[in-house]
Parts: sequence; C-alpha cells; structure tokens
Amino acid sequence: MNSPLYQATAEFFKTLGHPVRIRVLELLGERDHHVSELLADLGIEPANLSQQLAVLRRANLVMPHKDGTTVSYSLASPSVAELLAVARGILTGVIAGQLELLDDLQNSTGADSPESG
Repeated sequence: MNSPLYQATAEFFKTLGHPVRIRVLELLGERDHHVSELLADLGIEPANLSQQLAVLRRANLVMPHKDGTTVSYSLASPSVAELLAVARGILTGVIAGQLELLDDLQNSTGADSPESG
C-alpha cells in the first residue's frame, strides 16, 4: 500500500501524534495566541514549544504572524479545530463504552469468576 494519498494522510496523522501539538491546536482553535501565552498555558520550555510549532508550520496547520518582536499563531484552517472536536467525540464514545463494560464487570455476581469454581 504505497499510494501517495495514503502516505500523505499517514504523515498528517503523525503530525497530530504529540500531546503538545494537540494542545497547541486546541488553544489556537479558540483564538490566536502569542507565543508567550502558549508557553504560559503549556508549561514547557521555549525550545520545546518552538520545535513543536515548527512541526505544525511545516505541515501547514498553523500560521505565524509577526507584529514587531511579538509572534502570534493562528490555525491555517478552521477545519483543524473541527477535526479535533470530532476526535474528542470519538474518544468520548470509546471511553464511555469502556466504562460501561467496566461497570458490567464490577457488578457481575462473581458466579462466572475462576475463584467461585
């Protein structure tokens, strides 16, 4: 399976595969942020944020805006925020299903457990 479309899609999802990048995109989905605001919210080192922003810029997911010495970022497309919202909805459903299963397991009578035989 070496289709350019599938390869590009896989690379896109790899770009999203880091917690800091996800959080940056969530914050930018709310509004544009200055780098200093992102640093304050994320609580990471400036070099780490710079590295993660560079990955997002290369993937054309964020756009920098310079105003003098201040740099702020925005999402390149509102669809990025929509994608994250859909992912959150999917995860919510998956976790809810797991919680339901856990509840069923915890509420079972124990008659089927190895200890009862």
